[in-house]
Amino acid sequence: MLFKLLQLSGFIAGGAICAYAINVLLLRFSRSLGIRNKNNVVVRWSNESKPSLGGVSFFVVFIFSAFAYSIIFRDAPNIFQNIEYIGLFLSGSLAFAMGLADDAYDTRPLIKLLVQIFCGVVFVWTDTLIDFFHVWSFDAILTILWVVIIMNSLNMLDNMDGITGITTFWIILSCIFSGWILLPFNINIWILILAAILGSVIGFLIMNKPPSKLFMGDAGSQFIGLFISFVSIKFLWNIGSIHPGTIHPSWLGACVVLVAFTPAAVDTLTVVINRLKKGQSPMVGGKDHTTHHLVYAGLSEKKVWFVFLIIGLISTLFTLAMVNLISLESYLPIAFFIFYPILIFWALYKNTIKYPAPNL
Repeated sequence: MLFKLLQLSGFIAGGAICAYAINVLLLRFSRSLGIRNKNNVVVRWSNESKPSLGGVSFFVVFIFSAFAYSIIFRDAPNIFQNIEYIGLFLSGSLAFAMGLADDAYDTRPLIKLLVQIFCGVVFVWTDTLIDFFHVWSFDAILTILWVVIIMNSLNMLDNMDGITGITTFWIILSCIFSGWILLPFNINIWILILAAILGSVIGFLIMNKPPSKLFMGDAGSQFIGLFISFVSIKFLWNIGSIHPGTIHPSWLGACVVLVAFTPAAVDTLTVVINRLKKGQSPMVGGKDHTTHHLVYAGLSEKKVWFVFLIIGLISTLFTLAMVNLISLESYLPIAFFIFYPILIFWALYKNTIKYPAPNL
């Protein structure tokens, strides 16, 4: 047990140190590379021009973690022959490259959507599938939709310092402990990669929490969105089949996902509803997110970040409580946890009505 904790802690620490060092170097040597154009203030909350290269560290840590695993665990199966990892690597590389292009050239929305759909198709081709309907074609469509939704949702949430970072931190933590609850203290390649990415998020948040020194950029939000969609399929969506010898109802996974993704789901749903009511496109950036409306209500950016930290923390605690109940085959209490995301949605949506965005 202690040795497993040391392994996990080592990957977290390694990811954090690596990400922090990369971000320091990027800040020092990229005075202009990746800096957001100063006229791009409609999309981002901050009017300052800062490097949008923070997400580079996520991808680098992702690559390094696989090599570290191969070196440390030489007797383990070769990760580079794992079809699921190959799918994650290919789609993650594509998402990262597309994000870099978008940071530099403002890629057309249709091209971004097609790339996101292709990333979902790669998941399906490489056996990463949401097992919900138990019908391959329906599950394949749901998987592709999930990838597209999460990549866009986390990209939309990246509108204020530290928000996407702290949200992904809690989701990754939920996935790690979900795996440990259902497969007690099991250390495998996915848990260790999760630990390394968790560390990279910590290393990034040190420099991205308000007031930030750099932004995540689309390269970061697209890759981390792709990665989160993958691990949530393995450890949250498919929770009904992850426990050996036991098959739980597939709807339980949907409930767990809804609670774990509460901050991102609530923000995306609120923005979509408000913009459709005004006849605006939900896909266009703006200063009308739940985070912005909290500022309009009088909170500072640091307090908004703290609000999302608390929402994420509670979401994680409720997620783990649900997973524990599922492991005990106690399904009825799960329904009560669904009221939590509904309550958060109502509170934040009501705030957007009470404190509307100026000049919109």
